[in-house]
Amino acid sequence: MNVRTPDPYPGWLSDEDLYEARQRLPMVYVEAVPVRLDALGYITEVGLLLQATPDGEIVRSFVSGRVMYRETIRAALLRHLEKDLGALALPQLPASPVPFTVAEYFPSPSETGLTDDRQHAVALAYLIPVTGECHPRQDALELTWMSPEDALGPAVQSEFIGGRGNLLRQALAHAGWCR
Repeated sequence: MNVRTPDPYPGWLSDEDLYEARQRLPMVYVEAVPVRLDALGYITEVGLLLQATPDGEIVRSFVSGRVMYRETIRAALLRHLEKDLGALALPQLPASPVPFTVAEYFPSPSETGLTDDRQHAVALAYLIPVTGECHPRQDALELTWMSPEDALGPAVQSEFIGGRGNLLRQALAHAGWCR
């Protein structure tokens, strides 16, 4: 059973071409950690997607996806946020598309601590405030809003795969959340 969100731009790369490209080239991604802010701009909630892997494992994840050929980073962020959270999420894109980090994923363990069995990927990672109603994407079981304390707790951290729990810690530290 295929639960992937349908590609709104079919023809970009076939599944076979994408497989071949992933074997030869690093792929460029954007990742977004949706957050809710208080009136002073402090993070009050973090939005995490709950998904099932092809093996049936339940994992936590972020909004994520490839940057397409001739697509700006801002356009890729908006496209994936709308696809993953719904058209009424009302994300607040940053004035400058500078990520809080550049995450490097490798198909096997490496010094970065981030893995993606499919490929070598470079992801520009962002904290994105969201003010609207969110409805999780087709291949997500739910979007859970939780406090930063809960998101950093051992139970939630154990649900991340490929080192993404550390990426969440880095995102919150970047925003000054170091409690």
